[in-house]
Amino acid sequence: MVADGEPTDRPGTTGDEPPLSPEESLALIDAQRVKVARSLAVDPALILGAWGVAWTVGFGAIYLTSRGGIATGMPAWVAGWTAGALFLAATVVSFGEQVRRGRGVEGPSQRIAAMYGWSWLLAFAGIFAFCLAVENQGLPPGLSPLLWTGSSLLGVGLLYLAGGMLWDSRLQYGLGVWVLVTGAASVAVGFPGNFAVLAVAGGGGFLVAAVAARGRRWRSGRARM
Repeated sequence: MVADGEPTDRPGTTGDEPPLSPEESLALIDAQRVKVARSLAVDPALILGAWGVAWTVGFGAIYLTSRGGIATGMPAWVAGWTAGALFLAATVVSFGEQVRRGRGVEGPSQRIAAMYGWSWLLAFAGIFAFCLAVENQGLPPGLSPLLWTGSSLLGVGLLYLAGGMLWDSRLQYGLGVWVLVTGAASVAVGFPGNFAVLAVAGGGGFLVAAVAARGRRWRSGRARM
């Protein structure tokens, strides 16, 4: 029982303030829902941008220091370490975003996201073992860069296609198609031109996708205002 004149603890009231109307309550609920969704959503522009920089700068550096590339005075090992560091940084960014999104999420959505994340690790473990096995069969050294990059892009493209189907993302599905085309073109031009194709077409594709994702996120935010 509440005595007359005493403040109530009903939701939507604070001291002497009147209770919220149904419309105000719905607006408050919707605002909180949007806030929670934003805190859990992965930022695709950040992930795609990180990989775009890694591909453009990393593969570009390898091409410029490779046999037949433009002379830069940079040792080949420096280009290799630069590319490795950039790819590691992009992996950390991607993993960090996925972990942040998974906090507080349970049920089928969490399970699907975890299975998809493990698919990347399993796919590249299989690609690594496959490439090593082919090299041990006497693969000519000039074909080794084509084998490693071509098979890796095949895996990346297929995984992006799967992600596009899982989350009904035309952007992700289209990027998967582009990566597959880029991978085939890189093998077709041969070494060392394959690294130029990966830097320009591959990295450029990721950067364009990042801009598109950022624009879509901005328009979505404006629509909620």
